[in-house]
Amino acid sequence: MIGQMLDGRYRIDAPIARGGMSTVFRGVDTRLDRPVAIKVMDPKFAGDPQFLTRFELEARTVARLSHPALVAVYDQGIDGEYPFLIMELVQGGTLRELLRERGPMPPHAARAVVEPVLAAIGVAHNQGLVHRDIKPENVLISDAGEVKIADFGLVRAVAAANTTAAGVILGTAAYLSPEQVTTGHTDARSDVYAFGILLFELLTGQVPFTGDNSLSVALQRVDNDVPSPSSYIDGVPAEFDELVARATAREPAHRFANADEMLAELRHIAVLLNLPPYRVPAPQDSAEHLSARHRAADLTPAAYAPPPAQPPQHHPTRVVTGPQPHQDDYAPADYAPADYAPDAYTHNEYAQHRQPAAPHYEPAGAHAPYRAAQANSRRTTLIWVAVVAVLTLLVGIGGWWLGVGRYSAVPPIAGLTAEQATEAVIEAGFTAETKPKASDTVPVGGVVGSDPPAGAKITKGSTVSVLVSNGKPKVPAVQPGDDIATVISQIEDAGLTPVRAGETGSTAPEGTLAKVEPAPGTVLPLNGQVKVYTSNGSQPVQVPDVRGKTVEEAEAALAAVGITVRSTTESYDKTIEAGSVISTDPVEGTTIDPGQGVSLVVSNAVKIPGVIGKSVADAREILEGLGLQVQVRQLTPRDSSVVISQSPTIAAKVQPGSTVTLVALP
Repeated sequence: MIGQMLDGRYRIDAPIARGGMSTVFRGVDTRLDRPVAIKVMDPKFAGDPQFLTRFELEARTVARLSHPALVAVYDQGIDGEYPFLIMELVQGGTLRELLRERGPMPPHAARAVVEPVLAAIGVAHNQGLVHRDIKPENVLISDAGEVKIADFGLVRAVAAANTTAAGVILGTAAYLSPEQVTTGHTDARSDVYAFGILLFELLTGQVPFTGDNSLSVALQRVDNDVPSPSSYIDGVPAEFDELVARATAREPAHRFANADEMLAELRHIAVLLNLPPYRVPAPQDSAEHLSARHRAADLTPAAYAPPPAQPPQHHPTRVVTGPQPHQDDYAPADYAPADYAPDAYTHNEYAQHRQPAAPHYEPAGAHAPYRAAQANSRRTTLIWVAVVAVLTLLVGIGGWWLGVGRYSAVPPIAGLTAEQATEAVIEAGFTAETKPKASDTVPVGGVVGSDPPAGAKITKGSTVSVLVSNGKPKVPAVQPGDDIATVISQIEDAGLTPVRAGETGSTAPEGTLAKVEPAPGTVLPLNGQVKVYTSNGSQPVQVPDVRGKTVEEAEAALAAVGITVRSTTESYDKTIEAGSVISTDPVEGTTIDPGQGVSLVVSNAVKIPGVIGKSVADAREILEGLGLQVQVRQLTPRDSSVVISQSPTIAAKVQPGSTVTLVALP
């Protein structure tokens, strides 16, 4: 869609992010000549009148809201098969990207992120609106330090669509409230729960619930409380533990009623703990920044050249007393040292205030030797002054070279071709090499960026890697027996996140790679997780045939090859005696790891006993004791009548609860 015009007005320039339902592009409103963000929905929604109605209603509602921390909505419409939304372009990145770059935040930084977003959501709550999808991906941070919330109302619009399957839980699993999982009901307290999870993640760098799939993650919060952030990372104040606990209470009535209540408590805690003000930094390597560089590269495809020289600018002298304190990534903004204006005269002022030189006298009767000695002394002094000056100059030059002169900044190369990027790196005084790097947005062969990144100061002549896109991330082609450290490095190089999943049986040598999940070659989102299993050296075995054996006999046969029984279930099989094994799961002949275990399926068939010749009363007691139903055919209803036939016949195997028909005389 790059270069297309939507509604004859909005030009699409570069992709920023892709999701399951939409793609966000950088674009321009050509009528007003202003940059905008364009969210284009999946074409499947274009033919859904319920979605389009709700989409328009939500856009109108959000556009009426006014708060500096809400991403402004400018327009909405549909162009052909593409429903679209025109929004304010926030030049910066997402909170997810910031967390990925810098890790967990101290309390004062977390407060600076959450406070403006809570205030914005509070405005919506007062209008009866619920966001429904609060998560780091929807919190945007501008280069100016502004924090904003986006994607208001889209979840409800998608929920109204006929294309959405009934019973599907909409939202992001990690941030859903218990009631969203169990009933699908949402209100302001559901947003409060999501804020509690968001605050937990800001403080600890991780979400409280994880699992193999979204459903298992969502269901955990129904039965489990969110743990305290301080149990994951040291230094979190007890007040923040209490704030997270109340916001994420499983019962909605025990939470803050809305975002305004939670905001008031957060501000009270900030005063109580004397938290310093803080300006939230935008992530440097963000998708928005990358899209901006690609747009710039499209407009100026020539190889990188340094910017033209600017005329010198004169600034007041800045004098700082004492060494400047080091600031870490999340240091408070007001810790910078103060600036002091210099107290000095201009050249003319100095001339006016300078004292006249004292008169010079030579001693009376001075003779030539005295004057010669005096001249020699002056020459020696001048020589030493010259030596000191030269040494000072050399030390200054050496210090400049060691501290500044031998370093140079890596040029920006994202968006260039590989050849142009290599040329730009070489022209900047570095050695260039190319390396592949996975990307969701940059086409194959395009330059994603550099390592070290653009702007980094490194020594001249160093090697700079030109990172060339090799497409969407794929699980690398690793093999059982590969070195674990090498496998993890390959997964990271592919743009994915390796997760050590423990040991398992394998033919590979002990301590090497057993397998990865998903399998090699699987396409995943950027930073998707890949489980890495380490071989414990045990050999896989085949599940033996234990059909027809008793449970005890089957367990012994399985144990003989190193397989344990995980569980047993019952099923009916007319050919297998009650209490004997029908089958295994996995089935016989399957090759499994010894530690994996199997489940046994055991027959619950009932073997019909013989009751011919017995009284009706005795026969009924025997059969009903086995869980069977009894139907008697006789001339007179007498318990003393003798059974002369039965159906099913003796030794037949029937399901529990089956009916046995008896014929009795007299």
